[in-house]
Amino acid sequence: MTYALDEVNRLRIMAAGVRGARVAELVIPAPLDAVWAVMGDLEGEFGRFQPDMRSIRVLRVAGDRVEALACSKYGFRAHFRGVLRPGWCWLQSRFIIIGMAAAPDPSGGTRVALTGGVRVPGRAAIVPFGAQRELELAAERLKARVGGP
Repeated sequence: MTYALDEVNRLRIMAAGVRGARVAELVIPAPLDAVWAVMGDLEGEFGRFQPDMRSIRVLRVAGDRVEALACSKYGFRAHFRGVLRPGWCWLQSRFIIIGMAAAPDPSGGTRVALTGGVRVPGRAAIVPFGAQRELELAAERLKARVGGP
C-alpha cells in the first residue's frame, strides 16, 4: 500500500518526531500560489500572520537553504537556519522551531499546516504551553491575509 506524501503530510510527520509539538491545520479557499505568496514571504508577510513575530531578515539563501534573523514582539532574537521552498518551510534556531506547509486541497483551495514553538535545547522537544492556541491564531490570521472568508 502506498500513500501520497504532500507537504502537509510531511509536516505532520516532522512534528510527530518532536515531543510537545502541536499542528494547526485548515483549508484556505484560495489557490496554492496565492497562499504560499503570503506564507513564504519571510521578510514581508510572515510577521503579519505569526502572532509573536515582529520581523525576520533573510541573511542568506543558497538554493532552498535559508538563514535568517528574527525578532519577536517581546524583543527576543533568534538566528534561524532551515529550508524554504514552495509549499514547505522548516526553520530552527537554538530555542525555536517554525514549520509551515501548504498543499492543494481537493476543494480547489489550499490546505495549510503550521507547527512550532519554544524548543528545548539539545532535545527534539517543544514546550507545549499555549502552542496550539497560538498556531490556530496564526492560521486564522494567515487566512485573513490571503483573503479567505
